[in-house]
Amino acid sequence: MINPMHPEQKMGKPDFLRLNLSPRCGAKTRSGSPCRSPAVSGRTRCRMHGGAKGSGAPKGAANGNYRHGTFTCEAIESQRAIRRLIQQAKSMLTRLA
Repeated sequence: MINPMHPEQKMGKPDFLRLNLSPRCGAKTRSGSPCRSPAVSGRTRCRMHGGAKGSGAPKGAANGNYRHGTFTCEAIESQRAIRRLIQQAKSMLTRLA
């Protein structure tokens, strides 16, 4: 008989002990205390704080908050590349001077 109030012994430990030993979610609640839910396996957040598969907003124009594309991954990467080129040019100029 399956009774969730009295879990059976598995691998020497009851199920509730394994849940108590599992890593906790790293998110903070609105009251400021840490979330006490167990983290999803392989992640640092619980299912309610973004650890579930497919959680998070879609990228690009599929996101409802998409405006103009200035902060897309491609735009940010091109800005970083330009910044690296400027830093290289400045370092070459200081070496020549």
